[in-house]
Amino acid sequence: MTDFLLFLHVVGAAGMGLYIVLPVIIGRASKLDGGGQAGLAEGLVSANRVAQYFLVLQLLTGGYLMSQGEYKVIWMIIVTILFLAIAALGGIISKPLKQIAVSIQTGKSASSDIAKARVLSIIILLIYLVIIYFMKFPIYKQL
Repeated sequence: MTDFLLFLHVVGAAGMGLYIVLPVIIGRASKLDGGGQAGLAEGLVSANRVAQYFLVLQLLTGGYLMSQGEYKVIWMIIVTILFLAIAALGGIISKPLKQIAVSIQTGKSASSDIAKARVLSIIILLIYLVIIYFMKFPIYKQL
């Protein structure tokens, strides 16, 4: 059972891989015309929603796996806070992504929304990399 849930946990981490390329994709949005920006933003909103479902998978499988291991409490707290930060920022980034398409449709500039989304995506990327570090090098209880 633990091996299967570990497999699902790794699949969830791969599904969250969107957050690795998101800053690059959003950075390219400013070089597109209005219609391209709107289409890209709508696609990124959908991709972010899928990544949020993988976050739920991570929560369920990670919670189980933490309960089965002998980890220090500080490690579990850090990992949980980092996970919640990604979940929160992943939800927050959807507003500027949706606003890009709305701005284009109303004839306004979307550059400020693109900038907000890019900053949030960079923060998510950094947190995601820190989580990967903590997953690779967990802090175990000393026996």
